[in-house]
Amino acid sequence: MQQPRSELVELSDVIDARYGGKALGLAKLAAAGFPVPAAFVIANADAGDLPVGLEARYARLAASDGAVAVRSSASGEDGLESSFAGQYESVLGVNGYDELLAAIRHCAAGASAERAAAYRPGAGISGPMHLVIQEMVDARAAGVVFTADPASGRRDLCVVDAVPGLGESLVDGSASSDHYEVDRAGQIIGRQITSSPALTDDEVTAVVAGARAAEARWEMPLDLEWAIDRTGDVRWLQARPITTLPGDLNEMDSTVAGEDHVYTRCNIGEMMPGAFCPLTASVSGRAIEYAMQLVQVAGGFQDSYREDRWLQLGYFSGHLFLNMTEGTALSSGILGNSLEQYSLSIAGRVVDELVPKPPKPFARRLVNTVRLATFALSAGGAIRRLDRGLARFEAPSAAEPAALLAELDAGIELYNEATLTHVRSSSRSAVAANVLEQTVVREAIRAGRSEDEGRSRAAAMMAGAADVESAVMLEHLDDVVGRLAGDPAAAEAFLERDAAEAVTGLTGGTGPISRTFDEFLRRHGHRGYRELCMRDRSWRDDPDGLGTIMQAMLRARLNAGDAVRQTPASPQEGVPLTVRAMARLAQAGARGREATKSRMVLVAYLLSRGYRLLGERLAATGRLPDADLVFFFDRSELPALVGTGDVRDLIDRAAARRAALPFQARLEFPDVSVGKPVPTRPEPPEGIEDGVIVGRPACSGVVEGTVRVATTVAQARELRPGEVLVAPVTDVGWTPYFTLIAALVTDIGSSVSHGAVVAREYGLPCVVNTQGATRVLRTGDRVRVDGDRGTVTLLDRTFVPSTTA
Repeated sequence: MQQPRSELVELSDVIDARYGGKALGLAKLAAAGFPVPAAFVIANADAGDLPVGLEARYARLAASDGAVAVRSSASGEDGLESSFAGQYESVLGVNGYDELLAAIRHCAAGASAERAAAYRPGAGISGPMHLVIQEMVDARAAGVVFTADPASGRRDLCVVDAVPGLGESLVDGSASSDHYEVDRAGQIIGRQITSSPALTDDEVTAVVAGARAAEARWEMPLDLEWAIDRTGDVRWLQARPITTLPGDLNEMDSTVAGEDHVYTRCNIGEMMPGAFCPLTASVSGRAIEYAMQLVQVAGGFQDSYREDRWLQLGYFSGHLFLNMTEGTALSSGILGNSLEQYSLSIAGRVVDELVPKPPKPFARRLVNTVRLATFALSAGGAIRRLDRGLARFEAPSAAEPAALLAELDAGIELYNEATLTHVRSSSRSAVAANVLEQTVVREAIRAGRSEDEGRSRAAAMMAGAADVESAVMLEHLDDVVGRLAGDPAAAEAFLERDAAEAVTGLTGGTGPISRTFDEFLRRHGHRGYRELCMRDRSWRDDPDGLGTIMQAMLRARLNAGDAVRQTPASPQEGVPLTVRAMARLAQAGARGREATKSRMVLVAYLLSRGYRLLGERLAATGRLPDADLVFFFDRSELPALVGTGDVRDLIDRAAARRAALPFQARLEFPDVSVGKPVPTRPEPPEGIEDGVIVGRPACSGVVEGTVRVATTVAQARELRPGEVLVAPVTDVGWTPYFTLIAALVTDIGSSVSHGAVVAREYGLPCVVNTQGATRVLRTGDRVRVDGDRGTVTLLDRTFVPSTTA
């Protein structure tokens, strides 16, 4: 087909992408009133076919100082799907008509250059080359600005890179740039300056303000090139969509209950660690919200359940947060509680950001206290009702998607009941543990000892509870591993196999090892890491994960011989009878809480399997491109998915949410936030002096060992026997590794958190709520963990080889 003839096109006549994304970006900026250097377009550029009137049009453009830039603007370049950035040629500082012709030949030839030709097929670039001829800016500084951070995917950040003079040195990589990160409020929250700054702070904020204005007009994140001329004015040289971003990390965010409300990842982060898919938030998150609101209703602090609002929790950037402000009704509305005690129980410290609500009259507090205590202490009846409901509940399995969704919706009611029962049981456990700790701490102070010694003694008194579900589960798994260790041939075969094959080979057999393992799966197979997640698989459905854990336990058992870890005795000598009674109540509370947690997780497991089956059914009928995508819809969107209407837009949004989840998972947040939580790049935690990290004692004992930092349970697979596990938080999925470690240290947590409870049952020195030990310590460091004082002392820093010559 014959090549279209070259022609001149004024920037004001460019109204779509037929002349390339660069031309359209400049035209849109100019039409919106942004200061853009004068320019025109050579459509269908061909060095052998120059458009009529080119020399005269160039003369008008170059009348001011003569210098122009010649930039490629191929069809499809700088578009919505791909940027094709840097693949075609640009020529700057063109002076005179002869130089212009040479630049046109050079850029037109770039269309067939090897690098561009190799890139083009996958990028959707086709058709003729167009060129933008643009007035050069006498730049004092230049650079690029992204209205979303392309590295983290965060749309609340603008990223600015700047260099002195022309920006070409930044684009071609020949110069290092100054780097700025600017939040939505226009505040510079991060900077890296190479030498003397290319920009003032006011110029940085001016660039960001202009970029945000362009983003608002485009209604999408943009990558813009800019220059600041000698008069100090910002000139805009290019605008294009950012094509490498995942979905909006905040698309599914809940509404903030109040701009002054305090949110925290503490406490909820133990039960729901990490980032979660939208289906998990709208099923498990809403179940927790339901339960916590009903506690407020039972205590007289709220009139009724508000299904239309997130009050007790918030879902931001894929993470679930606890709204501490809503919880302050407890401290102001019941007897024997205070804002300080409440914040200590949730965050492990006094939260100064919390504003106390006015205390209720004594009579009202008395009534509320009786109501709430009755609600918590009467959990036994609720547990029996839950067990009857579980006996009747059948796993959702209908063949038709609509019928299967109806079964799942019916299961939500049972899940809400199970979660409420667990919260009631947890309240009973927390009350007993808090009263015990306060009593023992007061006695320690009266005896001239420190508060930490009192807390350590209280934690030790909570150890020794019989039949704590998490500990029983670990004992049962340890029994399977012990039987394997006692059969050399079976042990060798188990270790030689792939982890998943090793576990699969144990199931369904007739021998004692297989029967013991099948019984473990029958009772505990619904447990696992992040066990309230609808998408993550349980141990029964994840043979690779369970097999890896069991192989690590078996190697440790074979290396350590038959040594058995002794459960520490609870210190009772010299303890008043009333305190002993409180200790027994705290132990019973821990046992009850773990039991109801297992029931709640069982319902979550059955629902998770049902939603996975729904995804498979929908994928088989062509309603979904793949089964996994079902987890990236809000529960309220699923009826449309099982219907017959057009859901292509909904599916596209779900796919974008799935792309966003890995970015959300890398985000970190401060332990408390006022208003909407904003991700942060955390600094080393406070409270570290002379190599000592201060946390809270959770299980007594002192041990020295080598650190293994594991921020995910997958990293915990590298644990070696006798190491000190340092983790953000632990849940049931981490528990099997407790048979390997010498001590446990966590960033967050309390004396009744899961890790603390199981550590006590296994006699592991444990320090919780260090507020950042995972960021301070490195794998290979040698530390002393003092579970009596709640400290971690760095004894020897691991050597990190330098990567520089």
